[in-house]
Amino acid sequence: MNRVIRLQNIDKIYTMGNHKVYALQNLCCEIQRGEYVALMGPSGSGKSTLMNIIGCLDSPTSGQYCLNGTEVNKMNDNALAEIRNKEIGFVFQTFNLLPRMNALDNVALPLIYAGIAKKDRIERAKEALSSVGLSDRMHHRPNELSGGQRQRVAIARALVNKPSILLADEPTGNLDSKSSSEILDLFDIIHALGNTIVMVTHEEDVARRSKRLVRMIDGKIDLSMD
Repeated sequence: MNRVIRLQNIDKIYTMGNHKVYALQNLCCEIQRGEYVALMGPSGSGKSTLMNIIGCLDSPTSGQYCLNGTEVNKMNDNALAEIRNKEIGFVFQTFNLLPRMNALDNVALPLIYAGIAKKDRIERAKEALSSVGLSDRMHHRPNELSGGQRQRVAIARALVNKPSILLADEPTGNLDSKSSSEILDLFDIIHALGNTIVMVTHEEDVARRSKRLVRMIDGKIDLSMD
């Protein structure tokens, strides 16, 4: 395995009036290619802030973040947007599907931003939907799908660009127990195929499905639990 994420001495400081709030403090972490990592911590531990930095949705106040060998912490917004589209597949608790588009068009959307020709977009989107077991639901809109099926569409969309990381934020948070189990089974398959998964969750049973658990407290990684 080789390193896909390297966070070194990361601080994230928010200024609130005359006070500085340290969301992350001197945080160091590495994730190797092909790992399946769950990120846990109580409210206020900094896990959401860390997820936003890993996902290039936010930048650290100080420190170095290297993603797939590229130092991203000093990039401007346009460069970060390009990195997000190319290197990171996002899976959100709320699915974030466009309601007027069918499943196929939702999955193909990141390929438009990547400049992929329409014929290739359709083929790759079909392939991604087939890989999550939705070959027969390609032309259904989100409101015609169950919660579990909508999350499968979201996972297909996250994978369609063949990203370096699949970043999942509470991916089972809006699902019943049966659908949750099916989505976690799908994550096991995706990981077995060699994909790197970083999952943020507050649920112990969900976190235990990962291969490595990273706990956070007070803006730091809790090394006593590592």
